[in-house]
Amino acid sequence: MSRAPRQHEPFVPDDGEPLLAAGAFNRRYEQPEVMEHRLLLAAGRRAADEDRFARLKTLQAGGESRAAIVREIGLNWRTVAKWIRLDTLPERRAMAPKTTTPEHFRAYLARRWAEGSTMGRHLLAELRPLGYTGSLTNLQRFLNPWRRAQFLAVAGLPAAHLTAPRTESPAHPAVPPIAAAALCIKPRGQLTEEQAAKVDMLKMTSTEFASMRSLAMRFRGILKGADPGKLDPWLNDALSSRIHSMRQFAIKLRQDAAAVRNAITELWSNGQVEGQINRLKTLKRAMYGRAGIALLRARMLSLKQLSEHTV
Repeated sequence: MSRAPRQHEPFVPDDGEPLLAAGAFNRRYEQPEVMEHRLLLAAGRRAADEDRFARLKTLQAGGESRAAIVREIGLNWRTVAKWIRLDTLPERRAMAPKTTTPEHFRAYLARRWAEGSTMGRHLLAELRPLGYTGSLTNLQRFLNPWRRAQFLAVAGLPAAHLTAPRTESPAHPAVPPIAAAALCIKPRGQLTEEQAAKVDMLKMTSTEFASMRSLAMRFRGILKGADPGKLDPWLNDALSSRIHSMRQFAIKLRQDAAAVRNAITELWSNGQVEGQINRLKTLKRAMYGRAGIALLRARMLSLKQLSEHTV
């Protein structure tokens, strides 16, 4: 049985370049759940292509014409013409690396990483003279798998700990992240039967969703119940949760705890003020560089205020 390398041992990535396992996983640049979401999207696109390819082969075996297959499946006729000649669905071809992509400098980056240079900004400064024209964000995204590999090696976790995609079955269909976020903050009484079923399924298959929804509903109850005494226990529970975004939210609330308590207990709100400020900024930006003071005043002041101002 293989074991994860210790912190002082070199880590060897898939391409064979040795990497040092020193350092910690930098969560600032890419969260594991973000990477998992990207993997799920890629797996979903691949599954959809395989389903269309299987349907195409079924129609082709049934003697259907290319035009009929195009109408039935909805693919471009060029794709249909290419797939008809194939026995298996081909893998997506990777784009040839350009100077705007860090992949073009993989060998150099792997060598510098093995030498202990793991800071993206330092590597960016070294790549510029070599012809790299991409951004720091793109470079950090390229380095993220190496950072995750370091973290897994140091923590002694298997490689599939953060990247293994979830399996999907007809009993547990996939729910888009945006829909799951909306369901997480919607009270049970406002859910439709279909939404309630999705919430129960998500709570059953994801402990993170169950914990997030529990914290969200408790916070909603604190705001609706006007009981600031429950705020501190909620903050402690949120800070001790394993959900990064919830911990960050609790930290921000604690930094302005007095304002949060006032929002819970007071009937007043600054929503009207914020709305008026947003309206004025929208009008100003819409006419930026194309209007004088007189026109701006006419757009922003009511007729009564404008007449009083000009008298």
